[in-house]
Amino acid sequence: MTQYLIILTGAVLVNNYVLAQFLGICPFLGVSKKLDSAVGMSIAVIFVMALATATTWPIYTYILVPSGLAWLQTIVFILIIAALVQFIEIVLKKYIPSLHAALGIYLPLITTNCAVLGVTILNLDEGYNFMESMVNSVGSGLGFLLAMVLFSGVRSRVDATDNIPKAYQGVAITLTAASICSLSFMGFTGIVDGLFK
Repeated sequence: MTQYLIILTGAVLVNNYVLAQFLGICPFLGVSKKLDSAVGMSIAVIFVMALATATTWPIYTYILVPSGLAWLQTIVFILIIAALVQFIEIVLKKYIPSLHAALGIYLPLITTNCAVLGVTILNLDEGYNFMESMVNSVGSGLGFLLAMVLFSGVRSRVDATDNIPKAYQGVAITLTAASICSLSFMGFTGIVDGLFK
């Protein structure tokens, strides 16, 4: 149980895919303007990460490796993720059209979101078993949600102020705010080891 807590805490705080490993930056910067779309996107990413791991881990372990086709993992994983994203897009379009419209182009971009592909590959690289991979995937998705919600709050504060110099408005202040958020997560480095010893 302690191992799962370490993996979960590490995925959310220490090895946050967005703020520490810099994966999934496109939706992080593109969808974080409004809290509701940030949360909706994050829930879709959590769902895709969990389903992708539940699908790719057994395929890699029981089909690709025994067949000597492990070198095909990236192509196979992208195809699986693309199919899952299409499924989610169909469901959202039918049952939650407002969220589907709010996510816009960023929903299909989950297919090429390097955080989703990264979690499936890094689960295997870390040597996680199936349950550890699932915990890491859900934790990584929760870390993505945390980063999106926090940055959505930061962006709403930045957009509401009039004290930003004209030359620094727009992309420059957004990237600076993202880098400061990323720096704040560096403070969690080493905390997991201290918590569970």
